[in-house]
Amino acid sequence: MTASLARGALDLIGDTPLVRVSRLDTGPCELWLKLESQNPGGSIKDRIGRSMIEAAEQDGKLGPHQRRLVEATAGNTGLGLALVAAQKGYALTLVIPDKMSREKILHLKALGARVVITRSDVEKGHPDYYQDLALAIAREDGAFFVNQFENPANPLAHERTTGPEIAAALGGKLDAMVVGVGSGGTLTGLSRAFARLVPGCEMVLADPEGSILAGYVRTGKIGKAGSWVVEGIGEDFVPANADLSRVRHAYTVPDRESLAAARDLLRHEGILGGSSTGTLLAAALRHCRAQSEPRRVCTLVPDSGNKYLSKMYDDFWMADQGFLDRTPTGDLRELVSRRHAEGAVVTVKPDEPLLIAYGRMKQHDVSQLPVLEAGKVVGILDESDLLAAAADDEARLRDAVRDHMTTRLETVPASARARDLMPLFAQGLVAIVVDGDQFLGLVTRMDVVNHLRRKLH
Repeated sequence: MTASLARGALDLIGDTPLVRVSRLDTGPCELWLKLESQNPGGSIKDRIGRSMIEAAEQDGKLGPHQRRLVEATAGNTGLGLALVAAQKGYALTLVIPDKMSREKILHLKALGARVVITRSDVEKGHPDYYQDLALAIAREDGAFFVNQFENPANPLAHERTTGPEIAAALGGKLDAMVVGVGSGGTLTGLSRAFARLVPGCEMVLADPEGSILAGYVRTGKIGKAGSWVVEGIGEDFVPANADLSRVRHAYTVPDRESLAAARDLLRHEGILGGSSTGTLLAAALRHCRAQSEPRRVCTLVPDSGNKYLSKMYDDFWMADQGFLDRTPTGDLRELVSRRHAEGAVVTVKPDEPLLIAYGRMKQHDVSQLPVLEAGKVVGILDESDLLAAAADDEARLRDAVRDHMTTRLETVPASARARDLMPLFAQGLVAIVVDGDQFLGLVTRMDVVNHLRRKLH
């Protein structure tokens, strides 16, 4: 196969491949995935980023007289806009809720966007709500407010490109399309395209638990929104761009099911998708398995999972969030998030140099390391020990850990209670949990808070 030639990154947007799911249980159905993760910015939102900016240029809202854009984004629209803005020389400010993954924020900044982080626990109408804050910044800066939730160029991108690509690739044979709603552009654009190209195709909504959209489809009423971890889809209101009139089924998918589905997709199909991919896949699998006759179903891989490696693909993060089940022990081992028996604790040996300990602290973002010798804890080294050693002579960072570690250890048996740890925390110490001579792991203040938070669910 001969590789195609492109004049630049923007020419790589669209014409993404479809792949059939072959190793997951799809019941009697064919399930196809449109790999929007293959766009140059890594998501389906590259399409609307280009569409909305080019529409504004055609309308005279952007150009030599206006080089600044502002947008609110809870997902990948910011990345799509940042990609196009960087290629066209526009200055972009993005307002994002504080639940967005760190990888996305770093990607946005690397593209040159200015990022303003705001609260994710407030609703529309609050001055810190991401859309309201973005509009206020646009007015204050005299910038063009992109407004993906009402911008007609958003659904138009999918009506003109994504929908026709799917219809053509599948030979016009498609029984159901499973889509989520963030701004509503994907669902609306696809439903308009399929109404013309594949009239018999049913639109199916995949919605995270906590969002009001699935309930609105079922009842016509807007319920009370909750919270959810999945990024990029789900809303606490019905966006103006969301035409739900052709939706025939709606599935509410809990975060746990979404994240498990995405992890299964990677493990079994080799496709690295993001958290919203998991929601769409989980709903699509439910829909496929509910059928009694063969049908052809399609859904999307809206973005790449490489933006979520420190979250949903990190077992420790999953366990901290309560999304991975662990065998109940009924003791302090339930509070140890990184267990030594699982090889999860970052440690150091007493004869290793302080520079090695420093590197491990930096790499794993921890502030203290247990010092192990023959499987037993013989000391603790923390960042204050490193500073005390090197403050007057940086060459001492080559000293052995044993020369600077703290040997006054406060070990607690696994049978102790969580409240027994409070005096240790008051002294600025961490709890070293042991079972006899066996080191089990550390318990920090945050481990206890995480344990208590999980009890809320």
